[in-house]
Parts: sequence; C-alpha cells; structure tokens
Amino acid sequence: MAKVTVTVNELVCKGCGLCVRACPKGVLALSKQKLNAKGYHPAEVVDQEACIGCASCARTCPDVAIRIERE
Repeated sequence: MAKVTVTVNELVCKGCGLCVRACPKGVLALSKQKLNAKGYHPAEVVDQEACIGCASCARTCPDVAIRIERE
C-alpha cells in the first residue's frame, strides 16, 4: 500500500471536529493544548500510520485545511 501523509493547516482550521468524526481510523483529533491565532483548538494528526488515504477528512473540511498526499 502507498504511504499516505495527512497535513492539517492549523492556521486555517477552526476546530469544528467534522474531520475527526469523518475519519474511520481515528487518525485525527482536536488538540487539547494548542490554540491557533484565531483562538481555536485545531485538528492534529495523532496516528499517521493508521491512515488509509480515504480522504474523508479532507472532503468534509469546510475550510479546506487538510491535505492528503500519497507517495
């Protein structure tokens, strides 16, 4: 299987959590420690190796803050 990299643009993310709910493998979670410049807890990658590359998170994100890259 090709390696998949998930990247979250924390500056754009508003912490809505839609991507977290959309991910079938639990790759993403809302940060409990970080706040971005807008005062939101952004999504962060917590289990990169579990990603299957379905891109559900990226398709669900209303702010287009998630990028999926396949090698």
